[in-house]
Amino acid sequence: MPSQFLGLYIAGSGLRASNASLNTTANNIANAQTVGYSRQQATTQANEALRVHTTYGCVGAGVNTIAIERIRDSFYDVKYWDNNSKYGEYSVKDYYMKLIEDYFDDDNTSGFRSIFNKFSDSLQSVTTNASSDNSKAQFIASAKALTDYFNNMYGNLQELQKDINLEIKQCVDEINSLAEKIANLNRQINMIELSGPKANELRDQRELLIDELSELVDVEVRETPIYDASKGETGANRYMVCIAGGQPLVDGVSFKSLKCEARDTNEKVNQTDADGLYDIKWGNGNAFRLTNLSMEGRLKGLVELRDGNNSSNFTGIVDAVTGGTSSTDPTKVTIKVDADYLKNMQECTLSDTGGVINIGNTVYYYSSWELDPNDDTNSTYIFTINEDKSPRLGTEKIGKEAKTEAKIKYQGIPYYMEQMNAWIRQFAEKVNDIFTKGFDVNGNQGDILFTGTYLGGTYTKDNFDDRDGYYELTAGNFAINPALILDSSLLGTRSSKEVGVEECGQIEEVIALLASKEKFNFRNGTAGQMLERILSDVALNSSDAGTFCSTYEGLRNSIDNQRSAISSVDEDEEAVNLVKFQNAYTLASKMIQTLTEVYDQLILRTGV
Repeated sequence: MPSQFLGLYIAGSGLRASNASLNTTANNIANAQTVGYSRQQATTQANEALRVHTTYGCVGAGVNTIAIERIRDSFYDVKYWDNNSKYGEYSVKDYYMKLIEDYFDDDNTSGFRSIFNKFSDSLQSVTTNASSDNSKAQFIASAKALTDYFNNMYGNLQELQKDINLEIKQCVDEINSLAEKIANLNRQINMIELSGPKANELRDQRELLIDELSELVDVEVRETPIYDASKGETGANRYMVCIAGGQPLVDGVSFKSLKCEARDTNEKVNQTDADGLYDIKWGNGNAFRLTNLSMEGRLKGLVELRDGNNSSNFTGIVDAVTGGTSSTDPTKVTIKVDADYLKNMQECTLSDTGGVINIGNTVYYYSSWELDPNDDTNSTYIFTINEDKSPRLGTEKIGKEAKTEAKIKYQGIPYYMEQMNAWIRQFAEKVNDIFTKGFDVNGNQGDILFTGTYLGGTYTKDNFDDRDGYYELTAGNFAINPALILDSSLLGTRSSKEVGVEECGQIEEVIALLASKEKFNFRNGTAGQMLERILSDVALNSSDAGTFCSTYEGLRNSIDNQRSAISSVDEDEEAVNLVKFQNAYTLASKMIQTLTEVYDQLILRTGV
C-alpha cells in the first residue's frame, strides 16, 4: 500500500524536473551566442511504478531527470572535419599561388617579356652599327637587365619559400598546442564522467579544438568506453585523435609533440632551396610521414608549396658500392637512372652542397656527387657518402632503390625554380657558344657573355663543359661576364678574323636563335616565350586553388549550417520552452499546494 504522502513526493519530482528543464533552458539562452556551444536538454523518464494489491495493480511514482544531454550529431562533425582539412589545404594554396602569379606577371615595364624585348631590340641596334662600342655596351646592359630579372625572381621565390617555411613551423606549434589542450580536456572529462554526469561544456570545448585542428591537418577521432573487469563500463572513455593519414597524436590523457629541425646547408633537397628549411619529426625523433598521400589540411598545402617538385625527384637503382676502406677512400655509391629529366643536366635539381639520399629505406648523407665519366649517356651518378653522419653502406644495398625525397606531385616553388634554371642554362649555353666561336674587334677569340657567380668569383668558359649542361648556373647566380662589362669591345661579334669591323655574323646568329624553335626550344616554344610557358602553369594552379578553395568553403558553410540546425540554440524555440516549463513548474507547485491543503485537512481536522 503506498504512503498517504506519495502524491506529495510525485508532485515534488515534477517540480524538480521542471526546475531542471528551466535551468537547462536558461543555460541555452545564456550561451545562444557562444561559439561551439551545443544546445542541451533535460532528459526525463517516469519513475518505476509501485505495485499495489488492488485491481488497478500499479501506482505511478512521478518523474526522474536522468541526464542533461547535448543535442549534437557526430555525423556532421566528421563531415565538417573532413571538408575543413581540404579547405585548409586549398585556402593556403590560393593565397600563395596568387603571390607567385603576381611575381611572374608582366607589367610591361619590368617583367620578363618587356626585358626580353629590349634585349632583342638591342641586338638589332648592334647590327646597324657593329663597330660602335656604345651599341655593344647597350646590348650588354640589356643582357644584364635580363640576368637581374632572374636574380630578383630567384630572391622573391626564395624569400617566399622562407615565409612558407616559417608558417610550417607555426602550424606545427599550433598542432602541439591543440594536442596538449585536447589531452587536458580528456582528463577533466573522464574525472567528471566517472561519477556519472556528462561533461557537456567540456565536450563542446574539445570538439571546438578539433574544428581548429582539422583545418591544419586531417583528423580521425575515435572514442571508446573504458571497461573494468569486475564492474563493466566505468563511465570514462578513451578518446584518440590521429592526424596525417592515421598517425596518433592524442591518446586519452597523453599526447605526442612534433618538432621542426632546420636542415644544414649540406642537407638541402634541391639546389635552389633556401637555407634552414624545416624537417618535421615527432618529439622522440621518429619520422613524421609528411608526404604521405592521405595527409590533408593547411600543413599539406604549405609543404607542397615549399617542396613541390612536380614528381621530378632523383630516383634510381644502386649499381655498385665501392670504397670505405680508409679515411682517404670514402664510400661511393653508383646509381643508375632511367628518367629523361635526370639525364639532362639542364633540368638537374640535385644539391651542389651535399644532401640526403634514401637508399633501401635507410637515410644517408652525401657530401658530393658527379656523373660517371665512363657513361656518355648521363645515366650513371656517383655519390660520395658522408661517413661521419651516415650508417655503414655495404654491398647489400646493390639493387635497392635510391631517392633523394618523396615525389610531391605539385608545382611548388622548387618546380618554378627548376623551370627558370632550365631556360637559363640552355639559353646561356647557346648564346655563349655563338660568341665564343666569334672574334672581337682585335681579332681575338670571343669570350662568354653569360656566367655565374660563386663565393669568391665568377665562372669562366673553362668551368662549363658539354656534359654538365651549365649545371652551375641558377637564377640566383646568373650574371654577365665582368670583363665584357668593363670593355664591350671584347664581345665576339665577328664571324671571322678576316671580315671587317662592321660585320656582325655572331649577332645575327643570336637574333636567329631568339626566333627559331629549331635552334632554341623551351617546352615547344621560342626563347621569348619562356614567360608564357611558366605563367600558364602558375595561372592554372592559381585558378585551381581558387576554385577548390571556394568550393570547399561553400561546403564548409553548408555543413556547418546543417550542424548548427541541430546543435545550435534557437532563441524562438527556447522562448517556447521557457513558457512550457514555467507552466509545468507552476502546475507542480499548485499540486503541492493542493496536497498541502489535503494533508492539512486530513491531519488537523480529521485527527488521522
